[in-house]
Amino acid sequence: MFRWATLLGLLGLAVATALIVWSGLDLVLQALTQAGWGLVVVALYNVIPLAVSSEGWRVLVPGKTRLSSLRFVYVMWVRAAVNNLMPVARIGGEIAAVRLLTAYGMRKNAAIAITLVELTLSVVAVFLCVGFGVVLFAFYVNDENTTMQLGWGLVVSAPLIAAFALVQRIGFFGLLARLFRLAFREKWRAMAVGSAAALDRAVSTVYRRRWRVLVCGASQFAGWVLGAGEIWLALFFVGHPFSLLESFMLESLIQGAASMAFAVPGALGVQEAGFLVFGGMLGLPRDVAAALAVIRRCRDLIFYAPALVAWQIEEGKKLFER
Repeated sequence: MFRWATLLGLLGLAVATALIVWSGLDLVLQALTQAGWGLVVVALYNVIPLAVSSEGWRVLVPGKTRLSSLRFVYVMWVRAAVNNLMPVARIGGEIAAVRLLTAYGMRKNAAIAITLVELTLSVVAVFLCVGFGVVLFAFYVNDENTTMQLGWGLVVSAPLIAAFALVQRIGFFGLLARLFRLAFREKWRAMAVGSAAALDRAVSTVYRRRWRVLVCGASQFAGWVLGAGEIWLALFFVGHPFSLLESFMLESLIQGAASMAFAVPGALGVQEAGFLVFGGMLGLPRDVAAALAVIRRCRDLIFYAPALVAWQIEEGKKLFER
């Protein structure tokens, strides 16, 4: 798995580099130079959608366990950093998040349950954002062929998302346990059915708190919508202002493309192609769209790389204490 992710990541990096060079490297560098310190502002803006999403996640915490909002922002920060910067097919961040939550005093079953439910609600929120973006795009751009392809992408994705949510109601972890035992037989015979059942009960308990689930879902949706502010700010700093509506359309389509390419680390190459294709259709010059793609990569380094460093320092301290 890691080997394939690394290979896809290297291929995506080559594609991304080729696209940026093709767009006019001198012009891209000129746009980045014009942005200057605005790159830092764009990166730090992501604190806002991150905080909104993490607060919705925090609402799901059951029982008397109370972790501060700041601590949840930190966990979300580390989780997003792992998913965006490491070859983990966008699921390693969830494992890191559960590890942190249990280290901060939350019961393991509860940590896994709220993370799975929040992940499901986040996927639904992305789907809705992409759906709204496609509808707006259809009215804004007169390209029936592209709109139809985007629409079919939503049609294909909808049953998969529905199935992912439905299987949690009937016993997600119990089903996984049975599949592992069927696939590996003796090796996984010792896998505890009781542990899987306990996790399924914890997930079911979270879903029964419907008001909290609704608040979390709304927070995830708001967080993804607020992500459009990053594009708006970036284009402002490079001297090519975009409306908030256009920024939302571009952000939603980029998120849709990145979600489809979840196996590629950081959606390398796919994200850059998305900026060039969809940005061009929305009126962005090729060099500006490429500069916008580079700014998003700069965001990853400025905003998310420190999260990985902070996490490793924390893990190192725990190892030293032991």
